[in-house]
Amino acid sequence: MDNFVVTFARGFGTGGKEIASKLAKDLGIHCYENRILTLASQMSGLDEKLFRQVNEKIVKQDGFSSFLKGLPRAKKYIARNEKFVSDDKLFEYQCQIIKNLADTEPCVIVGKCADYVLKGRPNVVSIYIEAPRDFCVKRTMDNMGVTSEVANATITQTDQFRADYYKYYTKGNYWTNPVNYDLTINSEKAGIEGSVKLIEEYLIIKGLITREMLGEKE
Repeated sequence: MDNFVVTFARGFGTGGKEIASKLAKDLGIHCYENRILTLASQMSGLDEKLFRQVNEKIVKQDGFSSFLKGLPRAKKYIARNEKFVSDDKLFEYQCQIIKNLADTEPCVIVGKCADYVLKGRPNVVSIYIEAPRDFCVKRTMDNMGVTSEVANATITQTDQFRADYYKYYTKGNYWTNPVNYDLTINSEKAGIEGSVKLIEEYLIIKGLITREMLGEKE
């Protein structure tokens, strides 16, 4: 299988992470989210010399991708209740990991400005998932077991964090700009499964996958 990457940006509560995970499962590839941040955090605490040694060791063994697979998965929801504070060193290591993954295996990458980091690569498809507020609130209430007030606050705070993060590291671009992405999908209207199918059809149109890969007949 040729390498290709599907990146996801998503509003909180839209089901974007679930869509990304289902897509990866259908395609038989890995979905990476906060394991990238875990590894980047570990690396950002090292001085440059030690980082190079750890980097070389990982690459010689099985590569970043295999190393990431051994890290713990993130919880279903991770809310950002704090204000965004930049960490350029952390982002630099994160970019290295994302680029390495794109060079070595087909995969799905959620968040982390991956669409920007991999911008211009012909084998990358970038997706943005959004939905009306009441849909996101209901999903958040159901998944987190919280009140509508808490759900609303969580959505507002997390989306603001993501917007500030994206704006800073993309040098002023805004997170919800549809021009950044190949596809922008309303997950309430398309549904979770429908959103996955839409993305798969687009990947077929782009020539990145075939129907056989999905177990379908031509």
